[in-house]
Amino acid sequence: MARLIRTARTARTALPFFSRCASKTLVNAVERHPNPPLRNAISASLFHSRHYASEAFSQSPMEANILRIIRNEVEYQSEYAPPQQPATKFESFTVQDRPGEQWITMRRRFGDSEDIKIEVTMFDGYETAPKTGDDSSGEDVRLHLSMLVDITKGDDSKDLEFLCSAWPDRLEVQKVYVLERDRMPAKPYMGPDFSLSPWDWDWW
Repeated sequence: MARLIRTARTARTALPFFSRCASKTLVNAVERHPNPPLRNAISASLFHSRHYASEAFSQSPMEANILRIIRNEVEYQSEYAPPQQPATKFESFTVQDRPGEQWITMRRRFGDSEDIKIEVTMFDGYETAPKTGDDSSGEDVRLHLSMLVDITKGDDSKDLEFLCSAWPDRLEVQKVYVLERDRMPAKPYMGPDFSLSPWDWDWW
């Protein structure tokens, strides 16, 4: 039964790169952004959800029986399996889970007056890459997630907002916004694109 469930889950997740971006990820946070021009700019940079039309199809008795078994097993596990409590802390960040949503919020205080807020999606895409090392046959799957980072200070300084793309071995900064206190963009970032390796993440 466990193998059957794993096979069903694999079939659901084995979709093309970025084709299954969740409808309730960072888009939720972006839609609440108070500045319409900036909100539209960020939305255009995020991965777009793809809508799939449900198609009616006939099922053989065997398929219907397998689906019934899987449905019963899922209902049983949901009712009787002990719930796993979500993490409330990661490193120096507090973690705010959002039940039913596919993204979380992380917060921390840096120094005396600097607040960092990170909104992170669940895995919203993947890419395949050739395997390396002794067992170099086949391909590896590299999972991806999106991040929206806000850095604010208690004084009259401008806020910073970063739209990031995170991979297992790097963090890419796609957009940088300098915001006034009213969350209006002060000026766009005109510098080059850049990315951070894992060993550069200690400052977060």
